[in-house]
This record gives sequence, C-alpha cells and structure tokens, in this order.
Amino acid sequence: MSERKVGTVSRGIRCPIIRKGDDLAAVVTSSVLEAAEAEGFEIRDRDVISVTESVVARSQGNYCTVDDIAKDVKAKLGGGTVGVIFPILSRNRFAICLRGIAKGCKKIVLMLSYPSDEVGNCLVSLDKIDEAGVNPYSDVLSLEKYRELFGENKHEFTGVDYVSYYGELIKECGCEVEIVFANQPKAILDYTKDIINCDIHTRARTKRILKDGGAGKVFGLDEIMNAPVDGSGCNEKYGLLGSNKATEDQVKLFPRECKELVLAIQKNILDKTGKHVEVMVYGDGAFKDPQGKIWELADPVVSPAFTDGLIGTPNELKLKYLADNDFAHLSGEELKKAISESIRAKDKDLVGKMASEGTTPRQLTDLIGSLCDLTSGSGDKGTPLVLVQGYFDNYTN
Repeated sequence: MSERKVGTVSRGIRCPIIRKGDDLAAVVTSSVLEAAEAEGFEIRDRDVISVTESVVARSQGNYCTVDDIAKDVKAKLGGGTVGVIFPILSRNRFAICLRGIAKGCKKIVLMLSYPSDEVGNCLVSLDKIDEAGVNPYSDVLSLEKYRELFGENKHEFTGVDYVSYYGELIKECGCEVEIVFANQPKAILDYTKDIINCDIHTRARTKRILKDGGAGKVFGLDEIMNAPVDGSGCNEKYGLLGSNKATEDQVKLFPRECKELVLAIQKNILDKTGKHVEVMVYGDGAFKDPQGKIWELADPVVSPAFTDGLIGTPNELKLKYLADNDFAHLSGEELKKAISESIRAKDKDLVGKMASEGTTPRQLTDLIGSLCDLTSGSGDKGTPLVLVQGYFDNYTN
C-alpha cells in the first residue's frame, strides 16, 4: 500500500436551498454522496459531516417576529422601564432583537460594556481609555460624558457608531432611551430593578450578581422567546441567543433539539456506504481575529448537536517536541519510525504529559466547528455542509 501524503481535508459541500419542512437528513445525505461521486473521493469511517445551524433552523421553520418578542418582553417584564445590559454590537445579531424589546417597553436604560462588548467589538480603544484616566472596571459613564471624552467612534469593520444606532433604533420604536456605560452588572440597579441581561457566555454570573444585588425581574436573552408566542418558533434552551436577522421584521432562532437529525444522517450514510461517519450541527466558530480583536463566538455554543464520537478532546503528541527532545539524535527513516512507534504506544490520556505540551486540548466540536465555520464562510459560498476527512488520522495512518 502506498503511503498517504494528505492529512485533514475540509470540503464545502453545495446543496439545494433549504425551506421549512424539507427532509434535511435526506438532503444532506444525497448532497454529500453526489459531491463524492462528482469529485471522485470516497466516504471513509470517521469522516465528519457538519451542517450549519442556519439550514437546520430554516428546515424547522424556527422563526419569530419583532412583535412576538415585544409581546413576550411585555408579559415577562411589565412594559415599564427596563434595563437592557451588555448587548453585543451587531446589526445582524442584536439590533432586530432590540427592536422587539423596545416595542415591549416604555423606556429602556441601555447599559453598554466598554471599551468593547463581550465578543470584542470595540466602542473605544484602550489607549483612549488610558488617556482619559477612566477606570472601566469601576467607572459609570453617562452618554454625555462618553461623548465628551471619546466623541464618535465608528466600528472598524462596519463603519457604524453603535451608540447612535442603538439609541435611534429604540426611539424609532416609540420607546424612551437612556444610554450609560458600565461593566459592573449592579450599576444598572441605580436606574431600574427590572432587567434583561443580554450577555452570552457570562449570563449565569450576571444574573446571580443582579439577583444578589436586589434586582426585581431579571431575564436573560435565553429566557426571551423560550416558548412559542401565538404559534411562533422558539428555543426552549437558548431563547434569543444565537438568533440572526431573517427579514426586517423576522428573526431566525437557533435550532431547536436536533440530536435526531445528526443520528438520522449518520444512519443514512451507514446504510448507503457501510461507513460510520460522525455528524454535527455547527454555528459560529471560536477564534479571535487579531486585527479587529473580535472573538467570533456569538452563538451560545459552537455545536448544539453531535454524534457521540465527537465527545471529548484530542489526545495528541507534539511531533516537534519528540523530534527536538526524545529523538534529537535520529533523522530520516529512523526518526520517522521512532515517532510512529511513540504514537502507536501513546497513553490513552496524555493530560499533563510533557510530550503533549502545546497541543490543543479544546473540545472536538469546538475545533471542528471552527474549521467548518471558516470553510463555509458567512456569505455567498453556498456550502452550508462541510465534509471533514482525516481529522482523526495521525502520522502513522
């Protein structure tokens, strides 16, 4: 047998435009198999078929409207003055949710974290913060003070001044608005006791701090639209978290329970090819952009559903460590043989072992989901499926 010269391969797979009610498991299966036939590659055991969350939610018809959000917010928070704290700065992710929230309130006190939001979108540079002598950990700034110190600050990538954009959006919905800047959750309690905390990955801590501080009604975005409103879609686990703008008045929610989908795709492929593949649904990857400082993950998780073979973390040896240390005296075929034998004999758990230092012990779904997110892109590539081959190979395969 000739030696394989290629390791991991990630392929974007084209498929038809998905609509509500489509048999997504069948569409994914046929799209992958047709791509394999057209491009001349074979499906192998432990290949990973990844499906973007957007087509899953679309096939489920998991949408709600701005008015649905308004109705839910009014029912839960009373329709008076509500603190809306720690939202991310995003036209696609949050602005349409904010429209719904504003329509369900008389007044919003919008509290923005600074110098950036939770996922790294910058309101003002740290250098400007330093020059102004502001302590972002403790100082609460009014809108007037913010403008006096920092003026207008447009987002590096979108060109939007989110302070103005969010303020005007709230007013356009017939709701009063007051904007403040703070990083301590309890700062909002000086303005109102009823709060929607919009942070994603820190939401449990924020809720705890607010409740311990004497807040009244506290709901996270994960608790808004967590049940249907007048027959709308919903997400029982994540509410509005992970949602995206669909139209000017409609939100596409994060997919509902979809473990059955990944299991169905896995079974379809096994039935048609005899190969046991892994399958996952993925949203945002988890990586940080060095230019804009944005940490991509605006979804509550990278993968809301996956087959059991994707549970856990990699268990890998660092080849360059072995080459530079244990086998520094070897080269050529002898070095290759020694490293191959080390891989075959490696422990089932390498945590804490020097030979694994510098490997990436993140969850497999986070690593593969990030690879898939970069492969499929967020624009017009038209490849909402990604086939990853060779991910579980090592130097000996």
